[in-house]
Amino acid sequence: MSHVVVYSSDWCPYCMRAKALLESKGVAFEEIRVDGQPQVRAAMAQKAGRTSVPQIWIGERHVGGCDDLYALERAGKLDALLQA
Repeated sequence: MSHVVVYSSDWCPYCMRAKALLESKGVAFEEIRVDGQPQVRAAMAQKAGRTSVPQIWIGERHVGGCDDLYALERAGKLDALLQA
């Protein structure tokens, strides 16, 4: 199974939805919280090219945010990425 990393914030509803989808699939993921950590958020923004959370990586692939994750699920492509 691919290593999954989720940059998130404690009170972000999109973060909660993205993590819930991953958890419903039994996916273990590394969560990196950006709350009160401007240097961590800056590193995430540089890596992702976006400042919003969540930002999600599956393996080496940046899949984007919550809407992007759900779009992969609707297209039937998420499971294949997770298994790679």
